[in-house]
Amino acid sequence: MVTQIQLEQLAQTLEGTLLFDALHKTLYATDASAYRLVPLAVAVPKTEEDIKKIMRFATQNKLSITPRTAGTSLAGQTVGEGIIVDVSKHFTQIIAFDPLKKTVTVQPGVIRDELNLFLKPHGLFFGPNTSTSNRCMIGGMVGNNSSGTTSIRYGVTRDKIVEIKAVLSDSSSVVFNDMTSLEFIQKTKGESLENSIYKTLYEELSNVENQKEITSQFPKPEIHRRNTGYAIDILLQSDLFSGNEPTINLGKLLCGSEGTLAFTTEITLKVDDLPPTNNIMVVAHFDTIQESLESVLIAMKHHLYTCEMMDDTILDCTKNNREQAKNRHFIQGNPKAIMLFEVAAATKEEAENQANALVDDLQKNNFGYALIKLYDGDIDRIIELRKAGLGLLGSIVGDDKAADSIEDTAVELRDLPNYIAEFSAMMKKHGQDAIYYAHAGAGEIHLRPVLNLKTKEGVYQFRNIATEVALLVKKYRGSLSGEHGDGIVRGEFLPFMIGDKNYELLKRVKKAFDPNTILNVGKIVNAYKMDENLRFESGRVEPNIQTIQDFSDSMGILRAAEKCNGSGDCRKLPSAGGTLCPSYRATKNEKDTTRARANALREYLTHSEKENKFNHKELYDVFELCVSCKACASECPSNVDVAALKAEFLYQYQKANGFSFRNKMFAYNNKINQLGSLLPRVTNAVSNLSLVKKSMGIAPKREVPFLAKTTFRKWYKEEFKRQKPRTKSQNGKLYLFCDEFTNYYDVEVGIDAYELLTHLGYEVIVIDHEESARAFISKGFLDQAQAIANKNVAVFKDLISENCPLVGIEPSAILTFRDEYLRLAKDKEAAAKVAKYAVTMEEFFKNEIDKGAIHQDQFSDVVKTIKIHGHCHQKSLSSVEATFAMLNVPKNASVTIYNSGCCGMAGSFGYEKEHYDISMQMGEDTLFPKIRNTNLNTEIAAAGTSCRHQIFDGTNRKALHPVTILRSCLK
Repeated sequence: MVTQIQLEQLAQTLEGTLLFDALHKTLYATDASAYRLVPLAVAVPKTEEDIKKIMRFATQNKLSITPRTAGTSLAGQTVGEGIIVDVSKHFTQIIAFDPLKKTVTVQPGVIRDELNLFLKPHGLFFGPNTSTSNRCMIGGMVGNNSSGTTSIRYGVTRDKIVEIKAVLSDSSSVVFNDMTSLEFIQKTKGESLENSIYKTLYEELSNVENQKEITSQFPKPEIHRRNTGYAIDILLQSDLFSGNEPTINLGKLLCGSEGTLAFTTEITLKVDDLPPTNNIMVVAHFDTIQESLESVLIAMKHHLYTCEMMDDTILDCTKNNREQAKNRHFIQGNPKAIMLFEVAAATKEEAENQANALVDDLQKNNFGYALIKLYDGDIDRIIELRKAGLGLLGSIVGDDKAADSIEDTAVELRDLPNYIAEFSAMMKKHGQDAIYYAHAGAGEIHLRPVLNLKTKEGVYQFRNIATEVALLVKKYRGSLSGEHGDGIVRGEFLPFMIGDKNYELLKRVKKAFDPNTILNVGKIVNAYKMDENLRFESGRVEPNIQTIQDFSDSMGILRAAEKCNGSGDCRKLPSAGGTLCPSYRATKNEKDTTRARANALREYLTHSEKENKFNHKELYDVFELCVSCKACASECPSNVDVAALKAEFLYQYQKANGFSFRNKMFAYNNKINQLGSLLPRVTNAVSNLSLVKKSMGIAPKREVPFLAKTTFRKWYKEEFKRQKPRTKSQNGKLYLFCDEFTNYYDVEVGIDAYELLTHLGYEVIVIDHEESARAFISKGFLDQAQAIANKNVAVFKDLISENCPLVGIEPSAILTFRDEYLRLAKDKEAAAKVAKYAVTMEEFFKNEIDKGAIHQDQFSDVVKTIKIHGHCHQKSLSSVEATFAMLNVPKNASVTIYNSGCCGMAGSFGYEKEHYDISMQMGEDTLFPKIRNTNLNTEIAAAGTSCRHQIFDGTNRKALHPVTILRSCLK
């Protein structure tokens, strides 16, 4: 039994960190699979020497160590009971690059897409392309022998291995690369562990009986996506073992071994020339799964670059995903499945000819009721839709989920239609309408039954279906794992899939590499049972969690957290675009991901024995750096809305532990400003005194925003008196929401909005209503927020309509009507109506532009160059494209949108002294450098008041609200 003292002693010897608190053990207990194993500790090494120290410690204490990068494994490869060794934070360097030899050397924590950004200027790329390519790492791709959508053209990761540097289980360093038969035999001589490995492999694979057994029992060699067991069948291709290859490379054996043979520290890869830039995607629509797969044999004759399938279950999930709903406009009718057939060529004409030939061939053979050709950006959108497939399945409401038990099978292409026909019949027998998404051109189908693994019956089906599918795959001599690995979920079936003799051989190979059994125990050989150590306890009594917010859309807050399946979209970096997840981008710590927050909440709500299950300091720690940007609500394919989870957590936690003075001050900011606005100059002077900021816990480098000389409400009332009597406005009327930020701080923006709208022919009405409750929500004061929501809904429910909307200036305030009010308000029907007609200023303008009510002739010809930074809530709940449309109305406006992520201010977050540095780091990740590189004559548009303050603090540039910019363009 390892003691805490021993762990503390190990931690002191490492340059990196060793974490063994309850929170981190909880966060690393799961990956993207169905499994949950709580580790003893989590190591985040900085150096190879750290890894060696950890391995020596594991040997001395008979522990397992589990290598891990992004933790997106689907078969349970990256969970374990010993020490999880996470190299994703520090082992992220591109070490060497040889453009002439077309090789690159990387550490295992390099992200696949980041590597390709590095290679692109040289006309090269690393071909294997998984659906997780914007966060998965090369080490994980080697561990799994990943392939992805491009494998039909560019092969799998194993095909790209030039050299692997690794640490063996005895902590010795080793290099595996191409060697001749003579060099291999020389390696068998000596007493080291490395020599012993070569000796064992030589003896085992020279044995003719073993060769025959491997050749007859392993998956067909024509299946290039075969990841079953260790790749000893690949080694037989060497002339050393009667094959034709002049060299042999044990790096190819490590590829697909899931960290069970050695700990990889450096990888040298072959890279390819970039594919042709003229490409066309033919999207074929089918009425049946069977027809879609039968079409593959025809389509693959056309030298495709992509051949992918999605079924209607995944397509239906895209309808309710804010981000992916934008990417499905090409769908015609209600297909049971679609196929993505991509052709590419050196010229547009040649690509068009290829696409037309493909379409003609499909039509001639009566395949597909619609064949749509996509170009340019639409191709990117459909590829993103395909990549989101796995995550989208997590958004299915309830306990019935698409279970990863049989989802990685691959067969020879000509066997695919018959295999699927038999599989479908089998599923029908089990009462299953399985989910299909596939790398069809490679003969690999991701098949998922829908099961409730919280029930004993669901777990029984989990095993039973997996067993029957293994029998079927074996019938076709296919591979039970095409690319996702054996891990826990398929490891148990290896003796059947490759035969008992071959399985015993694999165990001897494992013993040769890992005599003390410390490397990722329980995976591939001697695997854990596939129906044990599951994330959910079967037959459990579902905890009854009472919340103030309405989570009925997910059947409760626990199921809302459970929608996170671990796919790790929240670990993508700024170069991948979007906003998700600002805190992870700043720290690179798993603790600060959306996934971590959902996982932690799920764990404590499920396993806590406290009456108030939210009352855990660990939950406070994991939510602390969440800035409630709402990016997860749209960019996470599973729609895990962590901002809503955080608000509820803060409310429940603070009920038990009290509300801090600073939180009260920020939450009641509107009430305080009501008093402060009576003497604004005094208030501004006092609030920026060092002593006051210190007592409030405000960062010394921040300037507290100044209250305006008057409020917007006062200005409006005076203006209203001046404008009487009024004539009816030509374009109708609207209600302007007087949010708390515009009313007290940004009065000039409110005036600009009013004058712009009235000049354009609208009657602008401001009535008495409550604040938005944004501050109360962000600080967890949900009783107060609910009271405000109820009042505002009651005020506006009978006033606003499609022709008379409620228009907001500050995105975070007006979008509260569309988001949080739906969870808080008592009158759900009225709240839904108000949400329907509550729009941002930019949305209102876009709608009026589309109707022709606002047009170019109303504005001057002044030349303006404008860059837009979108507010996070705007990007998640609305659209920055509306701002683009609004600012593009003037004739000579040149407008572009920054790909700028989160600014990092996030309301009060950036003002809090302990968060100042992280707030500025969030800004530095993307936004600040882009603004510093922006010409001083370019105007920067930012609708969010927090964004404008952060931009000024971070770059000394003044950003303007879009209404201010557009007002300056009026004739």
